[in-house]
Amino acid sequence: MKQILVVGDLIADYYLWGRSERLSPEAPVPVLEVQRESKNLGGAANVANNLTSLKAKVFLCGVVGDDLEGEHFINALKAKNIDTSGILTDKTRCTTLKTRIIAQNQQIVRVDKEIKDPLNADLRKKLLDFFTEKIQEIDGVILSDYNKGVLDFELTQKMIALANKHHKLILCDPKGKDYSKYAHASLITPNRIELEQALHLKLDSHANLSKALQILKETYRIAMPLVTLSEQGIAFLEKGELVNCPTIAKEVYDVTGAGDTVIASLTLSLLEEKSLKEACEFANAAAAVVVGKMGSALASLEEIALILNQTHPKILPLEKLLETLDQQKIVFTNGCFDILHKGHASYLQKAKALGDILIVGLNSDASVKRLKGDKRPIVGEKDRAFLLASLSCVDYVVVFEEDTPIKLIQALKPDILVKGANYLNKEVIGSEFAKETRLMEFEEGYSTSAIIEKIKRTCND
Repeated sequence: MKQILVVGDLIADYYLWGRSERLSPEAPVPVLEVQRESKNLGGAANVANNLTSLKAKVFLCGVVGDDLEGEHFINALKAKNIDTSGILTDKTRCTTLKTRIIAQNQQIVRVDKEIKDPLNADLRKKLLDFFTEKIQEIDGVILSDYNKGVLDFELTQKMIALANKHHKLILCDPKGKDYSKYAHASLITPNRIELEQALHLKLDSHANLSKALQILKETYRIAMPLVTLSEQGIAFLEKGELVNCPTIAKEVYDVTGAGDTVIASLTLSLLEEKSLKEACEFANAAAAVVVGKMGSALASLEEIALILNQTHPKILPLEKLLETLDQQKIVFTNGCFDILHKGHASYLQKAKALGDILIVGLNSDASVKRLKGDKRPIVGEKDRAFLLASLSCVDYVVVFEEDTPIKLIQALKPDILVKGANYLNKEVIGSEFAKETRLMEFEEGYSTSAIIEKIKRTCND
């Protein structure tokens, strides 16, 4: 479990939900008939809540007021198992409260109660002391800036410097027009409008997008320059070239908190050694989940997996797969299947003939890289999974991140575990959880390494 420190502005989100079917006789304004109320964690707390939903351990650092809202806020955080030891109380300010009025699922007005003055020197020192204390034990940092007074220039730069000193990933959700405040961060997540205002540059072309990201990299020393583009997805630089990761089409009900979801998802993916492109794809999927819900919503790993795998119904996360299976005879096999070839297809057809359901465990890209070296896989996990799922003999594909499928096999408890004949007289991992283990020959003359060598020779010729 990744441990992440979130620092920033804490906001209580209060919602009044109801119907509005008439105007007030006192003034030309709608009258809301309240049907229900809800309280959510907003600002940096919503980032923390998103990370918790994604199975991370979260330490939250910020400030609340000495009031009832602040007390309720901290209790709500504790109920989510978010560590609140870094939250301070400021007796000179109120807890930031945003009240949204929703009629027929449409927001008609928002009322803000807040004090945006900078924190006093004593509170800034205590926040920095907590940051310094935690920096060695956590895996990464998110600075969630809502311009409510917590993250001033000096404190932000000191935290970024400390994170870099300890070689920790640090991402910032920026506010304002002075991006020197976030200089030397690993990554920042401005949206199009924010970046246009900060750089005084209209992002209306491929060339200007590329130029803006180059400025982030060269002027502000941002290691991974990136900009979110709403329905157009996320754009970033890779080896100096502009890359656009398109959004996932989904009906939008409410964009509240989508930026918090994006930075939480990016952080977790990068800490899991995903490439920036993979991290953006994951973040887009998480955002697609939350914009399809009303209010400051969350995305679970299961919901994200369904979005990512929606290209083929046979590709399922383990949790969803377990819900799908019944009393049929299950056959399980696994592998990297990097460059799917005739030998693979023949092997899988023979495996399917042994039972009713054939489940293929597929090594993720990160897993393949650890097992076979930095130049593998040749084919990405999404494409490998899709190709496997397209075979009529394969009933389900489940991607696993570990080096071995032991957790999958333990959870599935297959009737038959199938491995290649090269495992003769060798330990077959997971065999203790299967009723039977079968070793099966690959069709002679086929192997991924042989195919790769043939491709190399062809290219050289």
